[in-house]
Amino acid sequence: MFERNQKTIFVLDHTRYFSISSEQYISMDYLKGKPLPETSAPSATTPVAQTQLSKSLWTCAVESSIEYCRIVWDLFPGRKQVRFIVSDTAAHIVNTWSPSTQNMSHVSNAMMMVSVPSRSIPQSSDYSVIHGLRAAIEALAEPTDDQVQAAQSGCTKISNKGRVICITSARDNTSMKSLEDIFNTVLLQQNALASPPGKKGLLIDHCHLVILNIVPLGIESLVTNRQLLEISPLLDVEIHTVNAPDISDKLLHLIMGHYDLASTTVTNIPMKEEQNANSSANYDVEILHERAAHTKVCGPDFTLPTSIKVGTSYETVTLKWCTPRGCGSADLQPCVGQFNVTPVDVTSRPSSCLINFLLNGRSVLLEVPRKTGTKTTSHMLSARGGEIFVHSLSIARSAMDEAPSIGDGPGGRVADYRIAEMGQLLKMSRMVPLKAKPKSRISPGEHLWRRMPRYFPRTTNVTILFNLQRQLAWLPHFLHLLVKEDMDKQEEVRCQQHIHELYKSASRGEMLPFGNTNNIRPKASKSKDQYRLFYRELEQLIQLNAQTTHHKNLLESLQSLRASYGDVTNKSEAGVAHLRSYTESPLSPERLEPNSISSSNASSSLLKASKRRMSSSGQRSLLDMISNAERNQSSKRLDFSGRLCTPLGQTAKLYPDFGNKEKDVLTPGLLSTNLKDESIRS
Repeated sequence: MFERNQKTIFVLDHTRYFSISSEQYISMDYLKGKPLPETSAPSATTPVAQTQLSKSLWTCAVESSIEYCRIVWDLFPGRKQVRFIVSDTAAHIVNTWSPSTQNMSHVSNAMMMVSVPSRSIPQSSDYSVIHGLRAAIEALAEPTDDQVQAAQSGCTKISNKGRVICITSARDNTSMKSLEDIFNTVLLQQNALASPPGKKGLLIDHCHLVILNIVPLGIESLVTNRQLLEISPLLDVEIHTVNAPDISDKLLHLIMGHYDLASTTVTNIPMKEEQNANSSANYDVEILHERAAHTKVCGPDFTLPTSIKVGTSYETVTLKWCTPRGCGSADLQPCVGQFNVTPVDVTSRPSSCLINFLLNGRSVLLEVPRKTGTKTTSHMLSARGGEIFVHSLSIARSAMDEAPSIGDGPGGRVADYRIAEMGQLLKMSRMVPLKAKPKSRISPGEHLWRRMPRYFPRTTNVTILFNLQRQLAWLPHFLHLLVKEDMDKQEEVRCQQHIHELYKSASRGEMLPFGNTNNIRPKASKSKDQYRLFYRELEQLIQLNAQTTHHKNLLESLQSLRASYGDVTNKSEAGVAHLRSYTESPLSPERLEPNSISSSNASSSLLKASKRRMSSSGQRSLLDMISNAERNQSSKRLDFSGRLCTPLGQTAKLYPDFGNKEKDVLTPGLLSTNLKDESIRS
């Protein structure tokens, strides 16, 4: 309920060091004379008091911290609290957790009374930021109004987390380490005083300490930056060293992580020029809001364009200004979220013009910039009750649109889904809870899933088996028997008979009876190809549901049939014999049509063809085939002459006449004869 950013406390160092200049000089423009450049430094001949101004370190720290709390209060009115503590010889409380002091007017008036530290203050150890850190820990233990209400409602465990942002200046890392140790010790002491709960404040569950070590422009600090580090289970510390003029940008970068904010830059805003009212120019305005305003719009297939703003280290989303109009209900129908908005530079003229434009009751649609294609409106800016909101509009289908068609899939329009069969499958898969625990080891739910069909084509264009259920009257009952969990001998014989009928149709060369109105006729125009696809799908269905010996017998019969039909060649002789005994079963019809061949002749011809294929390539692998081909090719060559002339068990001598001078002198005729013989041997 209470997050770590629920409480934020600024501790401002009000010692003598913060009275020095930030070394960033601002040139003053006069009616006469040329203004000095902004980056120029004062010289002996330049009247600095008349032409340039420079902010002190205290002014930079106060302005940036007040800007931090302005953003928090604009985006989270009444939900997030920010307190200020000024530390010099003691801790001075600027405001409390009361809602009456959580506003810009109260804090600004209090800071005006504090003023800049005097340079005439003597250097003393009494001036320290440690007083403010102690007071910050005590302030964290104080309950807010929301925490008090939670305690009164009966909540026993109230989460109490917070963040302390300390703006100070240290000499080196040793001084910074001493500051961390003191803060951790005081934190433990405060929790000891608050135990038991309610004795003195609340227990602090966790604290996030952010130390900003600021130095004048151009001065190098001995304190190094450090990312978030866990000092103890109750304390995390991070250290940042920044120049005084850059502290505002640093806090802007930190606040986006502290409150999970995002930046949006509205581009191409037409505004009239102050000097010439007849002309207009396009300006850009950067606004801040919660990051959820972007994440709710973006889906898994859509991303908003981002870029790094010049001079900063965070990303901003660029959206284009659309033609403004009145805020209608039709524009808010696809709204998926509404979030407060605040400009980054509240004092700039483009930001002021945009705020006044929205407060006058106008609304602005923001679109994703694209070079080509139709525009996509992703957000809308509008104002209500004096507050400005950004509305996240749904880019995908909204709740007001009609439900998408089941045929509109990622791969295009699909119009042949088996919707009716899927409905039947869902009805068969319906489950209800049981009051008593089942006695068997297998629960009814698991038993149901085992009984469900394991093969279900989603569309009609990928199946032949299920497309023929209307044309073949026996096929639906046949498929029902195949997916049954238990099958008896009589049902097996009945399925064997149906497979035999298919076998006879394939032997006669008949085409499968596909319908003419459903456009599901396969590309294979030959009956042989059609039956091959049919057998292959049927075998897959039986394999997935082969639970009993009767199913396995059907599978073996079908595999033998496919082997006889020339579809597969990895069936054994036992399967062929089983098929022969099946085709000669008394249940097989004895007579066929007059103009067709007998089933026995067809069976014998198919079986002989299957035997020839099996005898030639039976259980061989690809390596066996390649090795056999190499042996057949090598058998046609003449063997090496040394192996033929050498007795068995002895080693053939290579070049036996090498080195014999008498043998080296050869006649031309003998040389040609030897060459001719060698060419024949090779």
